[in-house]
Amino acid sequence: MPKLLLSSGTDTLDLNEIADKGLGYQAKRGATGFGLPPVTVQWLEGAGDGAVYRRKRVQPRDIDLALEVLARNRDDLQARLSRLALAVSDRCTLTLLNDDGIRWTTTVYRTGGGEFTYGVETNGEREFETVLSFRAPDPYWTSSATQSRRITGATSAPFLSNLAKLNVAASQAIGEILLDNSGDAEAYPIWTVYGPGKTFTAISPSGERLRWNGTLAAGEVLTIDTKKGTVVDQSGANRYNELDAAPRFWTVKPGLSTAEASLLSITSKSAIVCSWQPRKWMVV
Repeated sequence: MPKLLLSSGTDTLDLNEIADKGLGYQAKRGATGFGLPPVTVQWLEGAGDGAVYRRKRVQPRDIDLALEVLARNRDDLQARLSRLALAVSDRCTLTLLNDDGIRWTTTVYRTGGGEFTYGVETNGEREFETVLSFRAPDPYWTSSATQSRRITGATSAPFLSNLAKLNVAASQAIGEILLDNSGDAEAYPIWTVYGPGKTFTAISPSGERLRWNGTLAAGEVLTIDTKKGTVVDQSGANRYNELDAAPRFWTVKPGLSTAEASLLSITSKSAIVCSWQPRKWMVV
């Protein structure tokens, strides 16, 4: 059976603790917000009947958790409630941990709940029940398992052996990358480029082009985070201005697809790594 974890920057609460240990925290039946997130749909209405679909935008996810706390005594209950209050006082992470060890997480902020009626949800001795309400700015669940593809450099052949028939110069590297996104939502790739090399290009399966026109010396590393829209080197220096104008930070679609990456002026130490964390619309 999967279990829920609620984490802050310094603490993690196991929300299946009562079932496992007899004391602690327990997420009860009735949790909501784990299914499909809400969407806002835009329509174009003309003079005729009906409307034309334009686009949609996925809204933040709202989550309600019914929670029980069971303690040894009154002092222990107060300590556990203080721990809970600290955990949800700011940004926190809600995690669904599956039996296979894969964690699906979303960042949440408490928006309400935590109230109780004295004599009903608690008598102040050992037991406490409440409902906590959260909002997740990112409506998707992100996997803890990172998927990646690596293309290594060469001085006399393209990056991938199965492309050896391509006519490329010894200092040029071109490779096709098989992208296998195991999630059911689009994922944002992180490109890590290891020098030496220059003019890095990544082309999506649909032809979207991301190009960086800078140069890396041996030992230098460039990281392009397409979700954050950042481009930095190994020292943390901003190299964003070396991108082409209006860069396309394209995503990895669910399922199998093939992209292309290239780097010029390479050696055997050059490499390109494409990595991403699968995302899901809903988890159970």
